[in-house]
Amino acid sequence: MMKKQKCTVNMDDKQRVCLSRVLSKKERDNYNSFRIYRDEGRIVLEPVALVPEKDHWIYNDKEALASLMKGIKDAEEGRLLDLGSFAKYAKEEDKG
Repeated sequence: MMKKQKCTVNMDDKQRVCLSRVLSKKERDNYNSFRIYRDEGRIVLEPVALVPEKDHWIYNDKEALASLMKGIKDAEEGRLLDLGSFAKYAKEEDKG
């Protein structure tokens, strides 16, 4: 559970509020969209991770999503398949 932080922020002349005093560097790097709503007199900002339309298909394909998640878990746990070098397939202009 995240620790409650209290600070006062002011709106600028264009009615914008800067969140850098409240968000950590990691949060500033990871979140650029927020859902905003009112809750009993409070204004609540909830971080939202947006998925580009071109990548959204994976969430509708349960088999592909399960395969992706398995691959991520395998990689995290060091279970990687070494297929050797693919250098022989690179074109000359691809080589550094």
